[in-house]
Amino acid sequence: MQEKTYLKWYNKVGYGSGDIAGNVVYAFLSSFVMIYLTNTVGLHPGVVGSLIAASKLFDGVTDIFFGAMIDKTKSRLGKARPWMLYGYVGCALTLAAIFAIPVDLGKTAQYAWFFIAYTLLNAVFYTANNIAYSALTALVTKNSKERVQMGSYRFIFAFGTSLLIQSVTIQAVAACGGGAGGWRTVAIIYALIGLAVNTISALSVKELSEEELREDAGKNKPEEKYGLATAAKLLASNKFYLMICAVYILQQIYTAMINMGIYYMTYVLKNENLYGVFSWAMNIPLIAALVFTPTLVARWKGMYKLNLRGYMLGTLGRALVVVAGYLGSVPLMLLFTGIAAFGQGPWQGDMNAVIASCSEYTYLRTGKRVDGTMYSCTSLGVKLGGGLGTAIAGWLLAASGFDKNLTVQPESCMQMLYFMYLWIPLIINLVITLVLSRMNVEGANAKLKEQLRGQEEDAYWIN
Repeated sequence: MQEKTYLKWYNKVGYGSGDIAGNVVYAFLSSFVMIYLTNTVGLHPGVVGSLIAASKLFDGVTDIFFGAMIDKTKSRLGKARPWMLYGYVGCALTLAAIFAIPVDLGKTAQYAWFFIAYTLLNAVFYTANNIAYSALTALVTKNSKERVQMGSYRFIFAFGTSLLIQSVTIQAVAACGGGAGGWRTVAIIYALIGLAVNTISALSVKELSEEELREDAGKNKPEEKYGLATAAKLLASNKFYLMICAVYILQQIYTAMINMGIYYMTYVLKNENLYGVFSWAMNIPLIAALVFTPTLVARWKGMYKLNLRGYMLGTLGRALVVVAGYLGSVPLMLLFTGIAAFGQGPWQGDMNAVIASCSEYTYLRTGKRVDGTMYSCTSLGVKLGGGLGTAIAGWLLAASGFDKNLTVQPESCMQMLYFMYLWIPLIINLVITLVLSRMNVEGANAKLKEQLRGQEEDAYWIN
């Protein structure tokens, strides 16, 4: 039986454009905040890393809190869209604040300014916005193919935005006068663009009613109320949620290490402009893979095999990047970077659909809808993984003897840059592949639905 459709093409495109807004925050922050803080403001990378790590202490609590709040929200706009709309206002303000640290402040005040703005952005505003945005995948359609398509559109915009930001930001800062003033101007421009696009995205879809969302294989189960503690227990009892969290966190640490490419290109390859070239080599294959993901999911009758085989290719690609890096061949590094990215693309495209299936797994087992809370893994992964990745990068830079005043870095720093940019991404890809080999949530849901149908048939004959 063919699934009911809920969305037009413009709903999917409008929803997907919301990741332009998300990535003028995330891609800009993750790619450039460290080099801005060290080379422009003059802060110590080790101290910055420690502040970012301390900021992460707030994140785990706020993720579950905002997820539960979204699940409990009832408004004219629905559950998630109000949080998506209003949360981004804070994102825009705090993003601009992070890149507007006054250079004439004392060092203690500069560290405090960064810590407060960074914590508010990540633990409060980005959390509310990103969980709400991700949860819409489960709240505007129940069609599995449409969920995959939404994810593909979303990440096409995400990687396209990342590509653009990584390609033009250095030149844009210079065009805006360079130095602290140039970074501040660019941050304000990005924040305003994000605010406009986020609003358009939130208004481009409409959430389904609670009654329609409850129509499921477990429709005879009464929906139960739950509090924050119960929500946390539901998440902890869902093995697929824990796997997705692990993969999401590892992905963001991976991205943070890849973003250290700005240092690798500057000090190892002696050309900072290669950072934009490598961004093209990574993001174009990702976008190409996303275009084909919905078709491949349909052909392979699910997401599990596609994701696993894709990441196996991605791991092989990163292994070859390591070889090319030690050979000193930039063309080969670019080629294998593209192969690795193409293999990683399918998981990026259908990840939100996998999370929706993960939420369905909890509902089929317990009768509780936890869509907003379930999507806390997206915000948790981005903030915890990305934050830890940036913190680790700062600590490793500091331990290696990095000095922004040196044109030629010491040998210890050069070896550390090889380890961070080449080896850590390979190791992370290998671990993710192992986790994905266990993440067959679609198969688990099919078994649960069959059990529920059997129980309903037994109850019918008994009555």
